[in-house]
Amino acid sequence: MPRKVNVIGVGMVPFAKPGKSEEYYVMAQKAGTAALTDAKVSFDKVEQAYAGYVYGDSTCGQRAIYQLGLTGIPVFNVNNNCSTGSSALMLGAQAIAGGMAECVIVVGFEQMEAGALQAKWTDRANPLDKFVNVMNEEQGFNQAPPAAQMFGGAGREYRWKHGTKRETFAKISAKARTHAAKNPYALFKELLSVEEILASPEVFDPLTRYQCCPPTCGAAAAVLASDDFVKKHGGDGKPVYIAAQAMTTDYPSSFEEHSMIKMVGYDMAKACAKKVYEQAGLGPDDVDVIELHDCFTANELLTYEAVGLCKEGEAEKFIWDGDNTYGGKYVTNPSGGLLSKGHPLGATGLAQCTELVWQLRGQADQRQVEGAKVALQHNLGLGGACVMTLYRRD
Repeated sequence: MPRKVNVIGVGMVPFAKPGKSEEYYVMAQKAGTAALTDAKVSFDKVEQAYAGYVYGDSTCGQRAIYQLGLTGIPVFNVNNNCSTGSSALMLGAQAIAGGMAECVIVVGFEQMEAGALQAKWTDRANPLDKFVNVMNEEQGFNQAPPAAQMFGGAGREYRWKHGTKRETFAKISAKARTHAAKNPYALFKELLSVEEILASPEVFDPLTRYQCCPPTCGAAAAVLASDDFVKKHGGDGKPVYIAAQAMTTDYPSSFEEHSMIKMVGYDMAKACAKKVYEQAGLGPDDVDVIELHDCFTANELLTYEAVGLCKEGEAEKFIWDGDNTYGGKYVTNPSGGLLSKGHPLGATGLAQCTELVWQLRGQADQRQVEGAKVALQHNLGLGGACVMTLYRRD
């Protein structure tokens, strides 16, 4: 990064089921206000705003940001499917790093409808048509939600390749609920056993209902600032900062290698992780805590290998050895992840950011990862884009 990018404030609201939340701009206002309060910065010091959302009309970002203040600053609306929140965060970070601004706010929000994600436009090409074509060629198409078919198909391909037990995928969901039980911001806190998870209705082999993240509504925000801004405004002497950040999109392998695993973003994540580690001069062994995109248990398992937490083919051992939770090598998704918080698309990446900043500050209460100094964030959306961010606190 040309200039250091500090995360001086974060905030979020508890996520809610569709139909049970406040209006998107109310949630965004509350999350943005929380981040500004955390940063001890008034809105008139903010020079740019980035608003991430997927399901909303044009300029929803202005409607949300205007709740914080009417100061005439640029407001950029961002939509990048499930990685929208992190994409907005990356744009804000680039503004600070490049010297275009000293302080920006990034807000992600989503007011979702109940049920599986569906295309909103039927009179034009679907941007996921190349992905659907791969799926049709490899496994056909049935009545299950398309995303579950895609990620479930990737999980099934992994099972056939490595002989992975169904219980292994269920253990990821059980771990998520155990973590969520200690998070006041998580929506689904009820503990579930592996047996209960496997007994829930099958969505698409190997995925059962409790192995799929539900659509939810919510908002989260972050305030980013330069070193000069922090010094001038008397902020935290050792703020959390972005040590590295990268985005990758699809490679030919997503569509040409006839692999469901590659199609759902494995190579994007692997390449993105490589860029981030090289940029920071760190490796997976330096990471203490991770928030990764567990839209389905299958994707969490694949991501362990893609970002280097374990070697390819060793995810099952990694899970059964408990190296993905407290007392193991890494703590993955201490927040409970998407499986327990739900997945309000525009808010997810900034909720991950919020959790990791709290962890590095030692403010995560009962779910605190002891001695956390380096945190890794992985946010992935089909279409496709993978955004990864490495945070540090000296």
